[in-house]
Amino acid sequence: MKKKEANPGLEKTKAVFETTGKVFGKIGKFLFKIRAVLMAVPVVYAAVRLALYAQANLPAQVGINLKETGEYAVMVGRETAIMGSLAVTALCLLMMFISRRTIYPWLISIFSLVLPILLIVTNMLPT
Repeated sequence: MKKKEANPGLEKTKAVFETTGKVFGKIGKFLFKIRAVLMAVPVVYAAVRLALYAQANLPAQVGINLKETGEYAVMVGRETAIMGSLAVTALCLLMMFISRRTIYPWLISIFSLVLPILLIVTNMLPT
């Protein structure tokens, strides 16, 4: 029987794949550790953009809790309404950083981005 010859090209290829796998593994572990930051960046950007949009489109007095009669239960200032919606999003992101499972608070923070839009829509209705 013939003895198998060592293939130096195959050994080099195996070594390259092993090193590449180790590098991608380290990159993956690093990205997993900073996943909360990576998930929070687009939410913060969207929240600030929506706050600026709401600042330009909301009236000076914002009505909250629209009643059946067409009146609002509470009237607050524009800045208070905008900062309140930003505070809800910030609280969700804070919970995301504290939580071990970051996806649930992150999803809630995405849904909280609807608050400024909801304020604009409800305050555009004629009273």
